[in-house]
Amino acid sequence: MEYVIIMAQSIMGLALLLAFVRVVRGPSLPDRAVALELFSTIVMGLVGVQAIASGVASFLDVAIVIALMGFLASIGFARFLERGGLRDD
Repeated sequence: MEYVIIMAQSIMGLALLLAFVRVVRGPSLPDRAVALELFSTIVMGLVGVQAIASGVASFLDVAIVIALMGFLASIGFARFLERGGLRDD
C-alpha cells in the first residue's frame, strides 16, 4: 500500500511540474488558465492521497476548499475574458 501511495505522489508531482511549466510558458492566456485549473486539481489530488496515507479525515476538508477556490478562480477568469480584459469602469 505504501508503494502505491509513493508512486501516486510521484506521478502527481511530475504532473504538477508540467502544469507549472504550462502556466509559465503557455502560448496564450486561455492555455494558462486551463493549466492553472489543472494545477489546482492536481494539488487537490495530492491532498486526497495524503489523507488516505495518513488516515486524517481533515485533509478531505482542505481538498474541498481547494476545489472550491479553483472553481471560483476559473469562473472569475471566464468573466474577465468575457468582459474583454482590463478596463477602467
